[in-house]
Amino acid sequence: MVVESSGYEALIEYFVENLGSFSAPGDKVGSETIEDLVHELVASQIMAICDQNKDMPQALRFEVMSEADKVVADLEEILSSVWKQKPTYAQINVLEEYIGLVKNLFDAAVSECA
Repeated sequence: MVVESSGYEALIEYFVENLGSFSAPGDKVGSETIEDLVHELVASQIMAICDQNKDMPQALRFEVMSEADKVVADLEEILSSVWKQKPTYAQINVLEEYIGLVKNLFDAAVSECA
């Protein structure tokens, strides 16, 4: 659906190009870890997809959720060295932008399947 697509591969490359944000010094923000932030961002985007597609078949919903878990797992692997740390503002911005772009891939895939 999404994780095996060329669009997702391009987004992973884009994310890797922005990895410098995760090794750059900066003030840590809030009480959440990067792990918490990723889970929260992905969950909110998946909920938005489901809200926008109320007539989506249940099998497709499960597929979207399964793929979202794979996105989180990919981010955990890429960010393993900082996964349990609090993020900086720059890291939050990169994650918000990246996960928003991933949502766009899901939106396109869901509309193709509908």
